[in-house]
Amino acid sequence: MKITDVECHVLLEHDFNVSATSSAQDGFIVEVHTDEGISGIGEADVNPWIGRACVEAPGTHTMGLGLREMLIGADPLDPRSLWERLYVGSAMNGRRGAVIHAIGAVDMALWDIAGKAAGVPTWQLLGEPARAAIVPYASLLPPAPSYAAFHETIIEWTVRAQALGFRAAKLELLYSGPYRHGALDEPDERMTETIAAVRAAVGPEMTLMVDVGYAWDDVDRAARTLRDWSGLNVFFVETPLRSDDMAGLARLHEADTGIRIAAGEWLSTRYEFHELLDHGKADVAQPDIGRVGGLTEAVRVAELAAARGKPIVPHLWKTGISVAAAVQLATVAADCPFIEFLPEQLTESALRRHLSIGTPALRPDGTIALPTKAGLGVELDRATLERFRIAEA
Repeated sequence: MKITDVECHVLLEHDFNVSATSSAQDGFIVEVHTDEGISGIGEADVNPWIGRACVEAPGTHTMGLGLREMLIGADPLDPRSLWERLYVGSAMNGRRGAVIHAIGAVDMALWDIAGKAAGVPTWQLLGEPARAAIVPYASLLPPAPSYAAFHETIIEWTVRAQALGFRAAKLELLYSGPYRHGALDEPDERMTETIAAVRAAVGPEMTLMVDVGYAWDDVDRAARTLRDWSGLNVFFVETPLRSDDMAGLARLHEADTGIRIAAGEWLSTRYEFHELLDHGKADVAQPDIGRVGGLTEAVRVAELAAARGKPIVPHLWKTGISVAAAVQLATVAADCPFIEFLPEQLTESALRRHLSIGTPALRPDGTIALPTKAGLGVELDRATLERFRIAEA
């Protein structure tokens, strides 16, 4: 089998809002085609125009080859070897960041092809099952016209998530800092107020996580706020400090606030996670499968975390393609208590709701069954693809 083409799609919602802190409004989709009629799909959470350029730009020397040109004619059934080819061949331009994110989308598509060609779900090619079912958490970010409206809506959404069967939810409390959401600009005490109100509404059994979106640049301020959450039973706080502030993350870990520190959504490759876990002392690793470099690299991160006795909780903020990939990873990862999940009933994004067919479904007991369909198990809804696709300039 040989790769014949790598097709990139830039997607954008027609009514996107640049003041919203949500990349669900756009999409970077890759389709890898072969001479045997088997195609694979992947996506990455990256500016889609940049992602497309990373794939399609031609190389001019051996240290900066183009991703697409390295793939044409190659055997797609050995994704690990192709990952190394792409990483080494693009190293001068890549190594981290957008080029790795683009490699991640391609790698996801290659594992989809490999599973389809073998007639098995992709996880069977990645390792042995580590659990009987996957537990998703509902990731909740309502629109934010005002604090009062957001506060009431996120309580309502969490209650609805619980009614849908979710055992866990993450509150996206992007109240302050450089990436505050919409009209929000609130003091830290508001976070505590919202968490307490949600906890009162859903009771003690539901697991709650909180994403603050890099709100703090002061470790003492962060620690003081997290101590205010004592008694609210928060499973982790996500991205309390900037991604590169390893010293600050380590200090926050050592402050012993009683709240686990989760991070890693923006990191690429196992090398950055090595730094996060060993120097930043993060308690929970959050590889985003597309951004980290695909399933090939996400499995390595899971192994890295397991060797240090730490769990992974895969991050994702895109469509059912990413959900399907996260389920494959979670099936084989040694310690993966949850995956992120975006309920179609609780999202503003039409792109997220409709792009994929066959997205893993939540069962009444709050779990997702291990995949049985070949490959990733999802397909593109072509009508939605065309609805949101931006023609190449």
